[in-house]
Amino acid sequence: MKAGTRAVGIAESTAGGSERSTLAGAIVRADRVVDGLTFGSCTVGGTDGTEAVIELVERLERPDIRYILLGAIAPAWYNVLDLRAIARTLERPVLAVTFEASAGLEAGLQAAFSGEELSIRLAAYESLPPRKRLSVNGETVFVRSVGLEGERAQTVVRVFTPEGGRPEPIRVARVAARAGGRYRFREG
Repeated sequence: MKAGTRAVGIAESTAGGSERSTLAGAIVRADRVVDGLTFGSCTVGGTDGTEAVIELVERLERPDIRYILLGAIAPAWYNVLDLRAIARTLERPVLAVTFEASAGLEAGLQAAFSGEELSIRLAAYESLPPRKRLSVNGETVFVRSVGLEGERAQTVVRVFTPEGGRPEPIRVARVAARAGGRYRFREG
C-alpha cells in the first residue's frame, strides 16, 4: 500500500451526561501523517449514528479517502451503526475495529430497551457482518468489514496500525473526540 493512501477513522466521546455524543473523523495517511479532522455528533441512546457518520465523511469532501475505519459499532450508548448503509452511501469499504472480546450486545440491548426501540436496535445489530479476530503487533482486535474481505481487510488494519493494536486513524479520532467533547461540555 502506498504511503499516501488515506483512511478516515471515526470515534466518539460522550461527556458529562450530555444528550449528544461528539464524533470525530481523522484522515490519516498510511505513513501516519494526519491530513484532516472534522467533528459531528449523534444522539446518546438514539438511532441516528449511521446518518451522523455518513454526514461527517461527506462534509470532508475528500474523494482521496480510500477506507473508513470505525472505532465502534454501537457508539453513544447503543446507537447501532449500519455498516452496509455507510459503505453503500459513501462508496468505500468500511471496517469496524473493536478491541475487546465480547459475548455480543444482545443482553445489553435487552436490559436497556424494550418494544420498538429494542427491535430497531436488535435488527441493526443482527445485520452486521461477523467479527473476525485479528492479531496486530502482538495484540488482538476484532474486525467487521463491508467491501473488503479476508486478507485485504486484515492488510488495511495492519498497515494503518504501526504499533500497538489500535489503527492510527481511530486512535487520532478518539483523541480528537475526547478533546472536542470536553470542549463542548465546558462551553455548554
